[in-house]
Amino acid sequence: MELPLLTNDKTRFLLITRWVVMLPLLGTLLVGCGGGGGDDGSTETTPTPPPVSGTPDPEEPGDTPVTPVPEDENQPTLEAPTLTSAVPLPKAGGPSLPPPPDSLRLPADFVFSSSQRQSAMSAAAAATDAAVVTPVQASSSGDENDTNTAAKAIDGDLQTRWESAWSNATDPDAAWLQFDFGSKTAIGYMKLQWERAHAAQYAVYISDDAQTWYQLRYVVGSQGETEQFYNLGIYARYLRLQGVTRATQYGYSLFEAEFRAPTAENSLPTLQTSAVSVPMSGEGLTPLPQFDEPIESTQFSLPDGRLVTRFGMVGRSRHARERGEDWNEIGYGVNDTVDAAGNPRDKGPGAHLNFVANYFQFRTWGVEIIDDSHVAGVTHPKLVVNQYFQEPQKGGGHVFVRGFDNPYVTGYGWMSPGDLLDDSTYLTDGAPCPVVAKPANGVLLRPDSGYGGVMGANDGCSVLFDTFPGHRDNSPDANGVMVPNGKTIDARPLEVGDVLEFSSSFFTTREIMDSLGDSHGYRYYTNELTYVMGEGLRPWYGVQPRLKNEPLPKETLQGGTGSISYDYADNAAFMFQQPQTTIAMENMQRFVEGRRWIHTNLWTGEHNEPDNDRNDAGMALQGPRFNQSSCFGCHINNGRSAAPTVINQRLDTMAVRTAESTVDGTYWPDRHYGLAVQMNARSVTTGEAQNWGTGVWLAGFEDSSATLADGTVVALRKPKVAFEGPTPAVYSLRAAQPMIGMGLLEAIPDAEILSRVRTSPDEDGVKGTANYGYDPETGEVHLGRYGWKAGKVSLRHQVTNAALLDMSVTSPVYPNRLCLAGSAHCNASDGLDTGLSAEAVERMTQYLQLLGVPAQRSLVSGFPKGVTPLPYLDVDPDAIAKGEKLFTDIRCSSCHVVELQTGNTSEFAEVRNQTIKPYTDMLLHDMGDGLADGFQEGLATGSMWRTSPLWGIGYTEYVAAGTPVGYLHDSRARSLTEAIMWHGGEAQTSKQRFAALSAQERQQLLSFLKSL
Repeated sequence: MELPLLTNDKTRFLLITRWVVMLPLLGTLLVGCGGGGGDDGSTETTPTPPPVSGTPDPEEPGDTPVTPVPEDENQPTLEAPTLTSAVPLPKAGGPSLPPPPDSLRLPADFVFSSSQRQSAMSAAAAATDAAVVTPVQASSSGDENDTNTAAKAIDGDLQTRWESAWSNATDPDAAWLQFDFGSKTAIGYMKLQWERAHAAQYAVYISDDAQTWYQLRYVVGSQGETEQFYNLGIYARYLRLQGVTRATQYGYSLFEAEFRAPTAENSLPTLQTSAVSVPMSGEGLTPLPQFDEPIESTQFSLPDGRLVTRFGMVGRSRHARERGEDWNEIGYGVNDTVDAAGNPRDKGPGAHLNFVANYFQFRTWGVEIIDDSHVAGVTHPKLVVNQYFQEPQKGGGHVFVRGFDNPYVTGYGWMSPGDLLDDSTYLTDGAPCPVVAKPANGVLLRPDSGYGGVMGANDGCSVLFDTFPGHRDNSPDANGVMVPNGKTIDARPLEVGDVLEFSSSFFTTREIMDSLGDSHGYRYYTNELTYVMGEGLRPWYGVQPRLKNEPLPKETLQGGTGSISYDYADNAAFMFQQPQTTIAMENMQRFVEGRRWIHTNLWTGEHNEPDNDRNDAGMALQGPRFNQSSCFGCHINNGRSAAPTVINQRLDTMAVRTAESTVDGTYWPDRHYGLAVQMNARSVTTGEAQNWGTGVWLAGFEDSSATLADGTVVALRKPKVAFEGPTPAVYSLRAAQPMIGMGLLEAIPDAEILSRVRTSPDEDGVKGTANYGYDPETGEVHLGRYGWKAGKVSLRHQVTNAALLDMSVTSPVYPNRLCLAGSAHCNASDGLDTGLSAEAVERMTQYLQLLGVPAQRSLVSGFPKGVTPLPYLDVDPDAIAKGEKLFTDIRCSSCHVVELQTGNTSEFAEVRNQTIKPYTDMLLHDMGDGLADGFQEGLATGSMWRTSPLWGIGYTEYVAAGTPVGYLHDSRARSLTEAIMWHGGEAQTSKQRFAALSAQERQQLLSFLKSL
């Protein structure tokens, strides 16, 4: 039996003498975490098998049988990915009526009465303690029998009920119940008490003549029982409950309907708004805060030339190349990525990019690699690896080179685990490696000494790696599979430029985690990273043989050296949730704590992914009206919000900005909604969901079309919205944008952005205007960077503004909910509402600063022979290259600037001095009347929009994971072609050039965009 080739004689001797007793442990720690005993990437626990069907005859020259990799008998618990569920949508083709006209709403001068008993009542009780309004008659589309008639719904008796006709009805779902109040009547509140057979989906209509109806509310996903409707604000004679979908196979069954007059308690007051001012120039422009030194270093050189690279790790369930089906090479085991007909079959995804339960607590650690390959006189370079865990660990679990020479190794398996300096930390039960405090920036814990003669090593749990392991040479067999050809490539010293795949493991004990008060997992794999000798970490992709890791070329690194590597675990839905590849040791903990806040329901404190401890600090922070309760509610998997697709769809995953008027960039919030519509509501005392009539729904589309030069007709549509309450004078429907790369955009110096501002248009009419904003805390003028009209000046501004407008959550930046009505009372002296703490805001901001950007997918991956490529990695490099040239030729890059440079003053080293490819100039451009919304913010008129970054755009549908999403500010465009054909104004000429392309050229351009 051939023993594994390790890095020095000492380790080889120890392994020889302890081979028998160590074998189970090797299988547990090394193979299970990606390690292998044999130099073929496996521990030889069985005799070498005969060649499998499909492999070349071993008698043929250059062919050698190979060994399967044994199963790990003690793997970490597999925590399957948890994705955000699809947004509930109304029934397609359901009824749709226009909203009520002013003649059916309460007049503007209506005087609300107040509950006589308000001081002695709860707010909820006061809201319903108004004069009862009793209909004079109830009628229906049909009753199931003569007992349960429509009149029973208003007889005041909860023992009787109306039951709609269902057994003989043509369409029992379309049944309705109608109330006649005898004359025009002011109504502010309605309560429905359903029997179990309730309406799962229904509309509330009103009318003055029982002929012409208008839609007041639309209910999706009703749970029945008791439903209350506040703030009806109607002045009408008739009200109808129009069924759309039944909850059971029976009819609709309603015990009682109750109505009350409007009062100050059941209806929303008119807001006292104040102007929101925006600077109209860059006069007095102040740069964002500048930092001489980053919060944490990621790489530095010591005086003697040693290169030190530091990075953070977080626990993962599985390895980077594992999915639900087998990825074996043809002839080397079951390959079920295709069905019997050869069609792709998806049994994935894997579980490599998802976040394990309680990932934010104790499950991050730091790694330090000390590389002496540039030290003068060193002829045999080495890496010294130190790790900094938050709790004691078992030694070992490091891996450096994947077993690419073995056709059985398709998901994991490694040639060498490196040399653990004290083998007893590996062999001893428990977790003998102690916690080691992280050293300060720019210095080592033991700069001039070490452990066991290894300079820089912290202790016996450190690892030395100095030899690229010997392995078998490969040649294609009859099926084109790269298999051993009988030749052996000898081990050799490491060299500058060597590509190493590094991974670590988290092996503590149940007892230790229990002592920390954490009952979740205690053993994990982690990220698989590529380290290049003499350089540091580099994003990677998989090449032949068997997705062997290779650094991605510079031109693919959209997010700089921190770009996210290609994903072979089919975890594309998580691609916008990954930290920078180069994230620093302790910054990883900052990142995951920020992620926890992004995923926290700010009313219940619960995490939107199961099995995570509740965030008690995030409980009950939300006001009574809101759109969503977590950032993830709008930014689906950190991507875009759900697009308007179905009539009656509630648009609460989007934002609707509202204003009374806008003049010269200054706007006055709407007196009914404030700065933005908040469409959902709950009782802040009981937490019970309530309907306060502030919803905005999709009323339909304005359809048009555009014809391309080759005759192709592109259907275009623009969403039309309707308001449950009064329609604002000015409003703008806005989709949530992807959250990736925002820290890199903040790190771009003002001068880099302003250098592209033009005072006069170029030959294509392209100009480019900078927008400016006031820092809400300091009042300083900063360059606008975020939001559809570049109205937010920093990530802190963006985070806290979104928390207020979209979630009704205050913060140190916006201390009370009076901020929703304007600037006048938006200060601590006018009151403090419980909201996000300073620490929570900091963590959420840091999370966004450290979110990475996926690398461009323009290279062919080396999938095992016979494996169906993942759709987003199935690329045509030639088409992409031609599309990239077309992108420049038709001058899309005039606004979508390909390359920008970040500065060196950010708080985070990860985003400093990076060449990035965001495909934006960060400036405003007039996009024409077709995209105008009438809403002005500072220098951004209604037709002006900030150039949206294109990085990551090719992942749009994968990140959405089944939820329909769209492009442009209101998600009107269902495809990139539609989005381009909506361009006008400064982009008109480029759009015309696109329309003139041939079908093949258009496809090449789209292939390029989809690779981003």
